Amino acid sequence: MTSRSTAERGEAAVQAPALDRRLVPPMVLGSVLNPINSTIIAVALVPIGAALGASPAQTAWLVSALYLATALGQPVVGRLIDLFGPRRLFLSATTLVGVAGVVGALAPNLGVLIASRVVLGFGTCAGYPAAMALLRAESRRTGQDSPAGILTLLAVANQTVAVIGPLLGGLLTSLGGWRATFALNVPLSVLAVVLGALRLPRTEPADPARRRGALVQRIDLPGMALFAVLLLTLLLFLMNPHPGRWYLPVTAVAAAAAFTVRERRAAEPFIDLKVLGGNAPLLLTYARALAAYIGAYAFLYGFAQWTEEGFGLTPLQAGLVQAPTFLVGIGVSVLAGRRGGIRATLLIGGIGQVAACALMLLLGVHSPLWALLLLAVVFGIPQGANGLALQNAVFQQADPARTGSSAGLLRTFAYLGSMVAAAATAAAYGTHAGTAGMHRLALVMLAAAAVFLLLTVFDRNLRRLPVG
Repeated sequence: MTSRSTAERGEAAVQAPALDRRLVPPMVLGSVLNPINSTIIAVALVPIGAALGASPAQTAWLVSALYLATALGQPVVGRLIDLFGPRRLFLSATTLVGVAGVVGALAPNLGVLIASRVVLGFGTCAGYPAAMALLRAESRRTGQDSPAGILTLLAVANQTVAVIGPLLGGLLTSLGGWRATFALNVPLSVLAVVLGALRLPRTEPADPARRRGALVQRIDLPGMALFAVLLLTLLLFLMNPHPGRWYLPVTAVAAAAAFTVRERRAAEPFIDLKVLGGNAPLLLTYARALAAYIGAYAFLYGFAQWTEEGFGLTPLQAGLVQAPTFLVGIGVSVLAGRRGGIRATLLIGGIGQVAACALMLLLGVHSPLWALLLLAVVFGIPQGANGLALQNAVFQQADPARTGSSAGLLRTFAYLGSMVAAAATAAAYGTHAGTAGMHRLALVMLAAAAVFLLLTVFDRNLRRLPVG
């Protein structure tokens, strides 16, 4: 009897469907289009400012524009992916990436360059929500509740791109000027479109009538518009808080009230506030993402600017200094993906971020180079731990029918963090990225890291998530 049961279990295991590996390349490439454009420009900001006569506060808009567009677009595209499948949205969006690359490479001034980053932000919106939606569909098809291996692969791919980004940005800037960092998007776009066209499944609504006429009816356009007004006015104020801009937070509050009323009454809301409001664990995950990415992006951009202007490194050297962060992050992601539970990984990331920010306060223009490298190594711990754990938490906590939009909202909160980081960087440095400004920025980062750690320590819901 025992041998028969063993044989039956073995036969069932053999017959169990496996994840479709053909989907992995477009999923990974689509999901890294945004982070590669985040990291590649970090060491090009100073050369761009010198070439176009722009201050650090002005070149910060190249960072803010990308994340402003992506923060608006990610949940919108994610919701469309939930309704109509990833293929069409993926192909359309990745085509925009190539358009943005051409415009950026030929941009005659900072205004056009910022516009190209806006287009690029919208173009990179579909990759990550599409990957998460495909994983959810494959999870249902194969019966695997959590495709941990693929989730870890996505996190490691982002870390790998983060390693390559600053180095590639420095190399391209040294060989072909900063315009080469924009031109890179053209071949990346072509590759993504080809892979998506060949490998992404064609998904259509079961009811043909819906295919023909229900697009506008099923999309909550008023809700999306109100969300855009809310987010846009809030972020514009955060990027330059000033009493004379009082109308921006007032407009944001009014838009938030109207958005709440609309979403609670809509038959198919853009963001189901009733479900989201009752999902405290997911809301806390979004709050942790906001806190985590304030520190991550402030280090990526703000510290990179100081290493060039304050410490005197070249763009390529600045990229090399940041490389240990992402190399360590890869190792942490791999180890956490194999052995670590979500709560334990978040605790490790929170402690690592607090330690890194404290170390950053000790650096100055006379610090030895090894001290900068040590800081990069320590920052690699939260870099690898937090992104993986937050991603896995959303996959476990989100409504399965809204995986795409929930994943998009995770990125939106990450981009909110990046916007706060950009605003803090601009305020801390002013017209020059000096050591005193870097220390002011480190204090902001330390406060965010402390909030992240406290939200993790006192969140009892994390104990209910899978341990490994």
